[in-house]
Amino acid sequence: MSYSKMEVSLHNKRTDCWIIIKDKVYDVTSYVEEHPGGDAILAHAGDDSTEGFYGPQHATRVFDMIDDFYIGDLQKQMTSNCPSGCCKIREEK
Repeated sequence: MSYSKMEVSLHNKRTDCWIIIKDKVYDVTSYVEEHPGGDAILAHAGDDSTEGFYGPQHATRVFDMIDDFYIGDLQKQMTSNCPSGCCKIREEK
């Protein structure tokens, strides 16, 4: 399954929390209340949390745990190179 960034952005609250880590999408809703860092997990709810996930505050076990929440990949974004947005579509990383 793959999700657009817009789809992921709709899941941005405590009761419906998805995050993106290295272009993979995770539904961490069931983990929000257990998160040892409290509401810090909500700082990037519905958005890219890669930087925070790989921060020094996380124990190495978090890297094994995250796979349990994987639901799909982030779709590559298509954007335009020109100012008016009408031509030369390219993939954005």
